[in-house]
Amino acid sequence: MADKRDYYEVMGLQKGASDDEIKKAFRQLAKKYHPDLNPGDKEAEAKFKEVNEAYEVLSDKEKRARYDQFGHAGVDPSYGAGAAGGSPFGQDIDFGDIFNSFFGGFGGGGGRRANPNAPRKGSNIETTIFVSFEEAAKGCKKTVSYTNYSVCNECHGSGAAKGTAPKVCHACNGTGQVQVTQRTPFGVVRTSRVCDACGGKGKTIETPCATCRGTGKVRTKRKVDIDIPAGINGEILQVSGHGNAGDNNGPYGDLRVRVEVRPHPIFERRGDDVWCEMPITFSQAALGGEVTVPTLDGKVSYNIHEGTQPNDIFKLKGKGVTHLGSSRRGDQYVKVVIEVPKHLTPRQKELLKEFDGTATEKNYGKRKGFFDKLKTMFGDDNKK
Repeated sequence: MADKRDYYEVMGLQKGASDDEIKKAFRQLAKKYHPDLNPGDKEAEAKFKEVNEAYEVLSDKEKRARYDQFGHAGVDPSYGAGAAGGSPFGQDIDFGDIFNSFFGGFGGGGGRRANPNAPRKGSNIETTIFVSFEEAAKGCKKTVSYTNYSVCNECHGSGAAKGTAPKVCHACNGTGQVQVTQRTPFGVVRTSRVCDACGGKGKTIETPCATCRGTGKVRTKRKVDIDIPAGINGEILQVSGHGNAGDNNGPYGDLRVRVEVRPHPIFERRGDDVWCEMPITFSQAALGGEVTVPTLDGKVSYNIHEGTQPNDIFKLKGKGVTHLGSSRRGDQYVKVVIEVPKHLTPRQKELLKEFDGTATEKNYGKRKGFFDKLKTMFGDDNKK
C-alpha cells in the first residue's frame, strides 16, 4: 500500500488545530477541489477525496485521538494489516478503561470491561455536495457519491478466510483484557490491560480473509439519492445507515451530507430574501416605464416610476427563497443602478446640451438643496 500523506498536512494545518480551524480548512479545500468545479481534472478529484478522508478523521474526536496516537493504523482497518489478523487498531476498540479494576485485589474482584464482542454501531462519515442557487432555493434531488467501509462479502465481516472462523482468544478467554497482579508496599494491586494476543477483540484469526486482510471490512464506493429541501443554505443532512459498517454485526453508522450553495452571478441571498441590482438607462429613470426583472421564477415586468433615482429599491413580494421547513417565501429586493451613457455621438451630445439648457432647479431637487447648504456655509453662491 502506498504511504498516505499526514492528514494535518493534507488540510494545511498544525497538529492541535481547533475544531473551527479544521472546519474552515475543509470548506476552503472542498470548494477548491470539488469535481463539479473542476470537471475532468483527475488530480483535483484525487485531492478532493484525500481532503474528505482527512476531514472524516480530524472532525471526529475519537478518531482524531486515535490518529494522533497511532497514525493511519489507528483509523484505517486496511492500513498496514498483518497476517496475524490485521492491525489491532482497525476496529473501534475501547482503550479508555484499562484500569477499571485498579486496586480491586484488596478484597474484591473489581469491575469488568464491556463485552468486546458485543455489536457496536459503525462510525459516521461526512461528504460535501454543491448545488446551484436555484436548487437551494426551491429544493431538488441529488445523487451523492461517497466511500465507506462495508462488511466484507467474502468473509461476511468475520475477518477469517472462507471455511474458517475466529477463535476465542486463549489468553483472555474472550474478554479482551488480561489481569495483572503486582505486589506493592501498599499490598497486592490488581490491574487490567488490553490483551496483547487479540488486541482487545476477544478473538484471534489464524487464517485472515484475503479480501479484507482480517479486518472484516472493505472500502466501497457507493451512491445514494437524497432530497435537498427548499431553503437549504450550508446545513448538513443526515442519511441514516449509510456510514461505516459496525463491529460484530452492529448497525451501520450515518452519512452526513454538507450542502454548499454555489454563488449566483445576479442574485444574493440575505436570509430568505433575494437581492439583485437592476441597471436601467438615464431616460428610463427620468421618464419611467416598463422593465423586465429576473427572478427565481423567471422574468417579470415592473413599472419604473418617473424620476427614479440611483440606488432606489423596489420590492417583489413572495419572490424570495422558500423558508427551510415551510412553504413561506421571502421577498426579492431590486436596487436600481442608473447607467450613464458613454461614447456619445455629436448629435447625442447636442441633444443633451439642449436638454440641459432647458432644465431648471425644479428638475434637480437634490442639486438645489446641496448648493443651498454650500451658500449657507460659505456665504457664496457656488452654483454655476
